[in-house]
Parts: sequence; structure tokens; C-alpha cells
Amino acid sequence: MKLRIKGDSLRLRLAQGEMRTLAEQGEVEDRVSFPGGAALRYRLRTETNTDLISVSYESNLIDILIPRAQAERWCGTDLVTLSASQATASGELRVVLEKDWACLAPREGEDESDNFPHPEAGQGAKTC
Repeated sequence: MKLRIKGDSLRLRLAQGEMRTLAEQGEVEDRVSFPGGAALRYRLRTETNTDLISVSYESNLIDILIPRAQAERWCGTDLVTLSASQATASGELRVVLEKDWACLAPREGEDESDNFPHPEAGQGAKTC
């Protein structure tokens, strides 16, 4: 699972195996470890008692909840992206959840073997 943070925006990209884990187990988690032992964890999990995608942050964990029915539709169809916004003390936090497509042009050092096939693969495009 890839995490991108830019300002008040979070984007998670999930590979095929991570989507299967989310569908089967109801959550997927990853972490970034820092020197000195600190880590930032980020988790996406399904919840039956919610109607909206929501985010919380506590004890170095970014926790994103997605309604179970919405997750099932996302995991079981060609739907690529889910997004939501949540009010914060300083404005608004935008959350984007995406299926991670393979790039159209290979990149050195990147393992994209579990990524979703890019819909434009084979059409001559040369970028991600």
C-alpha cells in the first residue's frame, strides 16, 4: 500500500493483493519506520456501522475507515477511486483511495508485479 501526503490530502494506492486482503479480512496496514525506532502506521479498514469514509490520527496511526458496503463495491468491481473530505480544525482533509495501476513505462527499482494492469497498456502511452 502506498501513502502519499500532500498538504491536507491523503492518497492510498492498493495493489491487487491488498485489495483481496481488505475484502477478506476487513483491513490492510503498512508502516514507515524511521531511525531511532519510531514508525508511522497507516491502516485502511472496513466498518459496518458507518456511512462515510473517515480519518483519525492517534499514537502515530493514520486510521481510515470505509463503509463495508462501499468497500465491497470497490473491491469487487472495476471502480478505481473512492474519495471523501472531512472537516478539520484548520479546514478540510481530502482522502483518495485508489487501485494501484502498473506504470506504462517500466521504472528501475519498482516492483509492480501485483499492481492492477493499466487500462491504456499497449496503446503507446509512455507515462504513469
